[in-house]
Amino acid sequence: MSDGQTAQPLETDRPTPFDPPVKLRERAPLSRLAYPDGHIGWVATGYGVTRAILADPRFSTRRELLHQPVGRERAHQRPTPAPPGIFPHMDPPEHTRYRRLLGHHFGPRRVAELTPAIRRYTAEALDAMADAGPTADLVTSFAMPIPALVICELLGVPPQDRHVVQAATAVMNDLDSTPEQTADAVGSIIGVIRGLLARLRAGAGPSDDGLLAHAMATGDLSDDELGNLGMVLLATGHLPTSSMLALGTFVLLTDPAQRARLAADPELAEPAVEELLRYLSILQFDVRRTALVDVEIGGEVIATGETVVLALPVANRDPERFPDPDTLDVARPATGHLAFGHGIHQCLGQHLARTELRIALTALLERFPDLRLAVPAAEVPTRDRMAVYGVDRLPVTWGAAPADRPDER
Repeated sequence: MSDGQTAQPLETDRPTPFDPPVKLRERAPLSRLAYPDGHIGWVATGYGVTRAILADPRFSTRRELLHQPVGRERAHQRPTPAPPGIFPHMDPPEHTRYRRLLGHHFGPRRVAELTPAIRRYTAEALDAMADAGPTADLVTSFAMPIPALVICELLGVPPQDRHVVQAATAVMNDLDSTPEQTADAVGSIIGVIRGLLARLRAGAGPSDDGLLAHAMATGDLSDDELGNLGMVLLATGHLPTSSMLALGTFVLLTDPAQRARLAADPELAEPAVEELLRYLSILQFDVRRTALVDVEIGGEVIATGETVVLALPVANRDPERFPDPDTLDVARPATGHLAFGHGIHQCLGQHLARTELRIALTALLERFPDLRLAVPAAEVPTRDRMAVYGVDRLPVTWGAAPADRPDER
């Protein structure tokens, strides 16, 4: 252990719905961390050291090597190696094989092809809100359905299966879920994928242009690989974007000045999305690496087998990289943030997520210029115990404001 450092558990209490834990921000850029299973590892909070670890091939994402920093039940359940197809928890060369297969399906050209569908799903969600209004839960009526429909279209999964995907993904990302609950959720999603593959083989699939149909046509992947690959893409392809849509709207509704700037200038849509990604950084606990050899970094030596939690919400508030980091500025040039990670494991769907966020947030503010919270901000329930941070519900309203409307802050 480093001289003078005492390992402490991971601090998780947030001072506001939008800010990282205060005590975690008070740590050194790289400091000792006590894990619930007794492991003594590290947490990285500085931008420079976090980025360096993410890019360093001497660190592994293999799940059997990783220790869980929160969620006591999961922490004491030692994970097994990732099954075929679960590529986020693989190192090269296995990881490289899957990324090469999938890369062009998430590239700029494919995202451009999907853009009309994103606009259509956004318009449909807004129309449904308007018809049912003047109140709504923005999570269930807007933030969840748009990314779920888009990833279903990309993979070729029928939209009617999205409710299974949404429910199962929520369980999988809840760090307090039991191993049995998590296994059931994984099984539900794999069941959706296997049903699709069976229909494709029988010539009855909804689309032969989806990612899974193309992957199956290569003949290089087993049924287990296809099922697991589809599960990973469904789970990671909609929940983070849904969470960002809801949380991004929430923060804009509590910051009238920034919301007005964005609504008044459509050219700010792209920098605003980057700033929201930096400012909110929803991957809060689960970005981890384990050293494969002794690594000297940030003035410390991370020993072989030690796990490092990469605290992206804190790293993206590092004042050495982003001046005045606690101020939301929709015009800030926030490029270089780590919200999508960095290195070979950087988020495969980042181009798609950016496009969905830009289109959906812009359309929401245009359609409902008087959108506001229907409850005080303090009453909006947050997903503090989930790997992907966000809100469980976001009650909103529009139209004539009552005299006793709740304060936005």
